[in-house]
Amino acid sequence: MKQCWSEAPERRPTFEEVFHKFKTINKEKKTNIIDSMLRMLEQYSSNLEDLIRERTEELEIEKQKTEKLLSQMLPPSVAEALKTGGTVEPEYFDQVTIYFSDIVGFTTISALSEPIEVVDLLNDLYTLFDAVLGNHDVYKVRTLCYKESKLSLM
Repeated sequence: MKQCWSEAPERRPTFEEVFHKFKTINKEKKTNIIDSMLRMLEQYSSNLEDLIRERTEELEIEKQKTEKLLSQMLPPSVAEALKTGGTVEPEYFDQVTIYFSDIVGFTTISALSEPIEVVDLLNDLYTLFDAVLGNHDVYKVRTLCYKESKLSLM
């Protein structure tokens, strides 16, 4: 089938070759080419549906893992706001501090810079944060979240 769509005419099979291939597929049974094509398309469609179902299940499992991790690391209100894409309002918690930052113009900076320059910028920023955090008894979790052309560091 793929050969039939080739842009180079010399690579496309002749009608005799297509007919012979269908006979081979149908094990020399007398069948209509259209019926064979429909049967093959149905099989392809079924395989594609199975693949989509499988990938959707894998995606759902990964989503559940991510949500579980968020709920274990963050207070419920913060985790929910992040899941729904909402704004995380400042709140007071006795045993945790969450710092969100935004590098203003990060998209523009990235577009106008070489990749290694962006890496160096982020590395310098992390190094400064690490130096400050090193003076305090903290557990650090760092992630990058891209949303609406903004980068948030947690």
